[in-house]
Amino acid sequence: MKNLLPAIFIFTILITACSKKETPDINAEQEIKMRYDTTAVDSFSTGAVSVDIARKIKMSSPQYLDSVKQVKKAQEEEKKLKTELEKENKQKAEEEKKKTDAEKKKKTSETAPVNETKTE
Repeated sequence: MKNLLPAIFIFTILITACSKKETPDINAEQEIKMRYDTTAVDSFSTGAVSVDIARKIKMSSPQYLDSVKQVKKAQEEEKKLKTELEKENKQKAEEEKKKTDAEKKKKTSETAPVNETKTE
């Protein structure tokens, strides 16, 4: 009985150590997609185009050029609106300044005759 417990313990260790180990679940079918610098499958086939050349072709297309023109127009309109707003703000500031100057002059002209009458 004393020898039976260590024998069972050693037997279970041997069984677990020698058993077939399971591999982690890796999809062997999963493809690794490679990025190439061509748009066609074979770079030597007809119609194979470099990515840089494809980009140049796309940039020279009428749709791209039209969108660039629209963006430029929108930027010009924004600049015009900003300049107009700045001009209006300057005019308002000048008008307010003139009003405050006129009020100051008016106050000084009103206070000056009152002081003169008191001194006479």
